[in-house]
Amino acid sequence: MGCCGSPERAHLPASASERSAAVFSSPGSTAIRDQVHLAAGSFHMGDSFDEGNHGDGETPVHQVTLRAFSIDATAVTNTSFARFVEETGYRTESEVYGTSAVFHLLVQADPEDVLGVAAGTPWWRNVRGADWAHPYGPNSSWKDIPDHPVVQVSWNDAQAYCRWAGRQLPTEAQWEYAARGGLEGHRYPWGNELLGAHGEHLCNIWQGEFPRRNSQDDGFVGTAPVRSFPPNGYGLYEMSGNVWEWCNDWFLPKYYRNSPPSDPAGPTIGKGRVMRGGSYLCHDSYCNRYRVAARSSNSPDSASSNCGFRTAQVAPAR
Repeated sequence: MGCCGSPERAHLPASASERSAAVFSSPGSTAIRDQVHLAAGSFHMGDSFDEGNHGDGETPVHQVTLRAFSIDATAVTNTSFARFVEETGYRTESEVYGTSAVFHLLVQADPEDVLGVAAGTPWWRNVRGADWAHPYGPNSSWKDIPDHPVVQVSWNDAQAYCRWAGRQLPTEAQWEYAARGGLEGHRYPWGNELLGAHGEHLCNIWQGEFPRRNSQDDGFVGTAPVRSFPPNGYGLYEMSGNVWEWCNDWFLPKYYRNSPPSDPAGPTIGKGRVMRGGSYLCHDSYCNRYRVAARSSNSPDSASSNCGFRTAQVAPAR
C-alpha cells in the first residue's frame, strides 16, 4: 500500500492469528455510539469525474439501491474500543503480532523499539509495542486522546468489535451512500470544492510537503477528535480524511462492471479488504483518495496509525 495507505502486514503465524480472531465474547453488548438511520434509497455509485486511479476500479458509475440501514455518526473512538476490550479481554492482532505501522512524524517510542521502515514507503516505521492502546508506540496512550478514532485495528479486529456490539462493518455501497450525504455525483461529502466558502478546511488531510512537513493548516498532524469538522447532509462526521475506514467487502477493481444493482455485498474473492475515506496523510498532489468515490484496500490482518472503522446494521424487515 503506497501514499496515504499503510503497508501490508507480514502474515501472522496461523496460531497467532487464530488466537486473536477467536478471543471475544458478549455478543449484543451495547457500544458507546450515536447512530444515523438512513431510509432505503438509490444513488449513483462511483467516480463521476473519472479522476481516480483507474487501477482502483472507481468506474463505471452505476445505480445502486439499498435497504434502510443505520450507520455510526462517527468512527469508533478509543473510549468505545476500550469498553469492548474491558468487557471481552480481546487482544488485537497488533498486540499478538507485537508490532505495527506508525507514521514517522508521530512515533512515540524508544529507538530500540523502532524496528525499521516499510519497503517502498519510508515514511512508515515498524514499531514494537504499537497497538490500539498505544497508537503511536509504547510511549503513547489512548487515554490521552479518548475521543479520537481508534486506530491500529485490523479488519479482523473490527469484525470482532462488531460481533460484540451486534453490528456489522458497512458494505462499500452503504459506506458511499452514507458518505455522500444526499448529494448526487459530488466529489466530497460537502460538495465539489475542497475548501469551504471562506477558505476553511472541512476535513483532516495533509497540508505542506509530504512526508517531511505538515503545516497543520487544518489543525492536526495526526488524528483529530471525532466531530472536529462539520457533518455531511446525513449528520455523519469525518467521512473524508482523518482515518481510513474498513468496509466489509473484498476488494476487486473490476467489481463495478457487473455488481448487483440492489444491496451489493462485494465480490466473493479479492486482494485485501476495502478501505474508504482517506486519512490525515492524504494530499491532493499525490493521493486524492479522500473523495467519496475513492477506494483502497489492505490485507485483513494489517493495521496502522491511520486506519479505523465505523459500524452499520441493516434495518429489520417490517
